[in-house]
Amino acid sequence: MKGQHGFIGTSHDARFGAAHHHESWLAAAWHAIRRWEQLAYERDQLARMSDEMLKDIGLSRADVMEESDRHFWEDPLKK
Repeated sequence: MKGQHGFIGTSHDARFGAAHHHESWLAAAWHAIRRWEQLAYERDQLARMSDEMLKDIGLSRADVMEESDRHFWEDPLKK
């Protein structure tokens, strides 16, 4: 609109910016923790699969062992 000085959801209050930064940091940390849990779960599920099941999805036991040896924070999607 003509004469509009900002956008919906913005504020010129410095306290809002700090609170928003804090919330975004917490959200990012929460998502990272959830992703680490997901990676640990998936790696555990891979380790429990039989060699025949692994072959069906194109993986070997050696592939699974390599993946299982990774640290929980090592995300193959973030290279």
